[in-house]
Amino acid sequence: MRLSPDQLIFWQHGYVKLNATIVFTWGLMLLLAIGSKLITRNLSRDLERSRWQNLLEIIVSATQKQIEDVGLSHPEKYLGFLGTLFLFVATASLCTVIPGYEPPTGSLSTTVALALCVFVAVPLFGIKEQGIGGYFRSYLEPTVIMLPFNVISELSRTLALAVRLFGNMMSGAMIIAILLTITPFLFPIVMTALGLLTGMVQAYIFSILAAVYIAAATRTARPKPESGPVPVT
Repeated sequence: MRLSPDQLIFWQHGYVKLNATIVFTWGLMLLLAIGSKLITRNLSRDLERSRWQNLLEIIVSATQKQIEDVGLSHPEKYLGFLGTLFLFVATASLCTVIPGYEPPTGSLSTTVALALCVFVAVPLFGIKEQGIGGYFRSYLEPTVIMLPFNVISELSRTLALAVRLFGNMMSGAMIIAILLTITPFLFPIVMTALGLLTGMVQAYIFSILAAVYIAAATRTARPKPESGPVPVT
């Protein structure tokens, strides 16, 4: 039983390996790129629109509403990044119904790469919103003593994102493999359906956590109200 798609090697030459994680990751990216191109090729601005376009607009509007509820006032700025994260993790889980496919999110290298994307995106969005000085000043709040703790927090939450997603995805795959060995008929079907649901939940949680981190980085300090004389009535 394989614990990770990294152990499935398709081609190797010396130290260079082409494993299932690389193949399925690039396959997913190609699928998402082609799918997005096909879905958006005939979009209409008229009142009469196709059912697929209506469904697409509902999904995009719901995603923007979720991002706005997190605390990001202009969700359209972050829709591309957060939506791509969600679609990649969700598609990686949905494709488990394909025989021979193993989700690349079951590899720690993939989840670390996704977490590093969030790690890089958070300061980029923060600097774009607050400026370099405003963003790095947040590391000194409420006092300069908090600087090392804030830095450790940035690193630890990136590690937590990677390990959390990896553990949840790998555990589901292991349970299905064990049940397939013991009872190869009923339980694997049920667990596969449960795994699809779990994968969608993990995609939602991962993207929402990324939105929360970005919202914290782009939060601007509000000026304190000036204290003045109380008007006498």
